[in-house]
Order: sequence, then C-alpha cells, then structure tokens
Amino acid sequence: MVTCKQFLKELNDYLDPNTDPVMKTHLESHVSECMNCFVIVDTTRKTLQVYKGMEPQEIPEDVKARLWKALERKMVAEGTS
Repeated sequence: MVTCKQFLKELNDYLDPNTDPVMKTHLESHVSECMNCFVIVDTTRKTLQVYKGMEPQEIPEDVKARLWKALERKMVAEGTS
C-alpha cells in the first residue's frame, strides 16, 4: 500500500509517460483511492499544460543572484554543500 508521502515522492515518475508501467499501475491504485492525491495530480497536470503553452522568460540577474544565494544557504544549513 502506497502512502500519500510515498506517492508525492513519486509524483514526477507518475506524470512521466515513460515510467515503468508496473510502477505506474501501482501508483495509480493509490490515486484512484485517495482524493487528496487525485486533486494534486489533476492540478499538477493542468499547471504543466498551462506552462507548456507559454514562452520562456528570462530571469532577471538580481533574482537569479538571490536565488543562488538562498540555495547556497540552504545547502550549507543542511550540510550538503
């Protein structure tokens, strides 16, 4: 039995059309029984469809710099740098 936490870890694979069919079936059984995960899947699919139709946008340099600094701080705090 897949828990919601396990399913969310595998959400990317679940949405990937190239995922192993056995794994997809296993995850599908959870989604068919769990309304919360169904809503997450449905919302994520709709969000992906919207973004696929958009033109790429350049991230401003100041935003990019702040993002990198925040990521570096998080990595240091977690000891993963």
